[in-house]
Amino acid sequence: MPISYNEQLRVFRLDTPRTTYLMGLVGSENFLGHIYYGPTVPDDNMGYLLRLEERPFTPDANAGERASFYDCFPFEYPAWGGGNFRQPCLRLRTAQGGPNCELFYHSHRIFSGKPGLEGLPAAYGDNCATLEITLRDPVLDVKIRLLYTVFEDVDAICRSARIENAGGEVINLDAALSACLELDNEEFDLITLHGSWAREQNMDRRPLASGKQGAFSLRGISSHQFHPFLALCEHTATQERGLVYGMNLVYSGNFLAQAEVDQFNKVRAVLGIHPDGFSWKLEPGQSFQTPETVLVCSDAGLGGMSRAYHDFFREHLIRGQKKHRPSLLNSWEACYFDFDHDKLLQLGREAARYGIELLVVDDGWFGKRDDETTSLGDWQVNEKKLPGGLKRLGEELAEMGVKLGIWMEPEMISPDSDLYRAHPDYAMTISGRTPTQARSQLVLDLTRKEVRNCIYDQISAVLRSAPIRYLKWDMNRPLIDVYSSALPPDRQGEAAHRYVLGLYELQGRLVDDFPDLLLENCCSGGGRFDAGMLYYSPQIWTSDNAEAVDRLVIQEGTSLIYPLSAMEAHVAACPSHVNGRITPFEVRGRVSLPGCFGYELDIDKLSPQEQTLIPEQLEEYRQYGPVFREGDCYRLASYRENGTYDAIMAVSKDKKTAVVSFVQVRSRAYRRSLRLKLAGLEETALYRRKDTDEVRSGAGWMRGGLLMEAVQSDYLTALTVLERV
Repeated sequence: MPISYNEQLRVFRLDTPRTTYLMGLVGSENFLGHIYYGPTVPDDNMGYLLRLEERPFTPDANAGERASFYDCFPFEYPAWGGGNFRQPCLRLRTAQGGPNCELFYHSHRIFSGKPGLEGLPAAYGDNCATLEITLRDPVLDVKIRLLYTVFEDVDAICRSARIENAGGEVINLDAALSACLELDNEEFDLITLHGSWAREQNMDRRPLASGKQGAFSLRGISSHQFHPFLALCEHTATQERGLVYGMNLVYSGNFLAQAEVDQFNKVRAVLGIHPDGFSWKLEPGQSFQTPETVLVCSDAGLGGMSRAYHDFFREHLIRGQKKHRPSLLNSWEACYFDFDHDKLLQLGREAARYGIELLVVDDGWFGKRDDETTSLGDWQVNEKKLPGGLKRLGEELAEMGVKLGIWMEPEMISPDSDLYRAHPDYAMTISGRTPTQARSQLVLDLTRKEVRNCIYDQISAVLRSAPIRYLKWDMNRPLIDVYSSALPPDRQGEAAHRYVLGLYELQGRLVDDFPDLLLENCCSGGGRFDAGMLYYSPQIWTSDNAEAVDRLVIQEGTSLIYPLSAMEAHVAACPSHVNGRITPFEVRGRVSLPGCFGYELDIDKLSPQEQTLIPEQLEEYRQYGPVFREGDCYRLASYRENGTYDAIMAVSKDKKTAVVSFVQVRSRAYRRSLRLKLAGLEETALYRRKDTDEVRSGAGWMRGGLLMEAVQSDYLTALTVLERV
């Protein structure tokens, strides 16, 4: 079993295929301390890393410096109190207002498999083992059940905490983070993802400094601005070399991802629900479950970390349609709100002509929705636009061999809607204050069961009314007036988290009741592209910005954590509706190829030359899309870093096929050919380059690379395929 406990040393050991995680019990009070996380080591006896033989010693040996011990000990799950002045994972208040909490080992158990987390998305799998360690505060009788799950096939460790009030008085949680990782600062760089609408997932790498730094969201969503993730890496780490630690939160709401460097140059990295604005009232006998955190460690650089995350998400978090992802045509940039039945049928004919599998009606098909100011919440077909409804449209598309998909924004309500006129109380508003609109809409109070039922009944009625095979679930604003009329004043701090739990319940019901439905999440693009959403939908709209050059940067940052199979990527209209840039149709197709491929334009408006490229693009997607989606990903070159070109490579799991997508954005004056070194091939195997029949060993391709011709032109692209002989 990959988890063990050494009774003599009092050390817990977790082993993934290539890493080891150690923690141990210290002193007569049984503090739980973090010992080691890194590449596999054979030795459990690494307690010296805890520095127990030097001042301030343990409280057993030096009770007069208990505060100093708390100030430097690497707690596995730190609580506020006792002298712990660094960021705690747990902070609570008693009915008397006391904030202190001290946690000591109480018990543990090791078992096969992995339990789910009540109300929350969580990893799954049979080829795994779980360690449950119970910590306890003997004064308050508060218990913390720490869960660690190790999978036999991937270098990832899942962590979460369940806080139980076993005492006789009410406890208020003011902070309940999911995980902590204590490390020596080995000249680490900190990596986070930042951005804005249409500029999501930009990588930020900087030297770790003293104090607190990281990323956060208080918008009620994981957000465009930051991502619930951080990585620590050696300063010299590259894509394929160097030590890297990753922490990713399986959650879709407010979060804190923070690395803190203390006075002793130690790093405490924490991840979980953001404490600001959060509180949770625990009555005696009640418990609170934190979201899951996924830890990854790799000594094979950023690429090694990425591939571990990709394997983990594909095999242990994504459910439903893992393999086939249909090519699609989305109506949004083709016609926005301006369409009728005949216009959609014409788009369907164009899709059928080229073998595009799915037509998505994006907005405008319901209520009186001719612009963004009305009808959210009224999920009934507008039969003035669509006589015969979605049923007629879906049946006529099916006769052409095209499936039907639709867009919805179920979490929102328009003040100009029948639902709002009947139930204004369904919206999240604060009494006495003017409701804060964004995009002319308010947020439905998903903390309330009757609201969730109302929305779900409408969604399910639409899906049952027509042959709908795809649903794009959008969410286009942050949570601002976070107040629930269903909660008493002393529980309003629970509203933001209860909203996320309500969202998870809704989407869980949807995928359970409609198992053949392909659900795609969206949040004004990538505003909620997170692991929590990935549990319910196998693909997510990566950004509202589908322009090819910007997408190179967005998709690179997203691929740092998430598999290419999760990224919806479209060939959009040109000039770009987001930034006005003009890029060749071939380049737009090549940039979209590694993800879940589609078109967001009116095919009739393309030039004849562009239309001739569509069959080639779709054939590339059919042939090589599975290699990108299911294989190992290597980022060979970054346009974000060099400002000239970008290259991404995928190698099938059996090492038989490799595909390299190269995009030259800017030409390079007075240069020779570019040597693009490949990766991930079997060194001694022979590989044939498909377009030239050149044969080399895997080592030859990786050391010698591809020579990309120096062509004096912007916007060039090449696809190179290698097949093992």
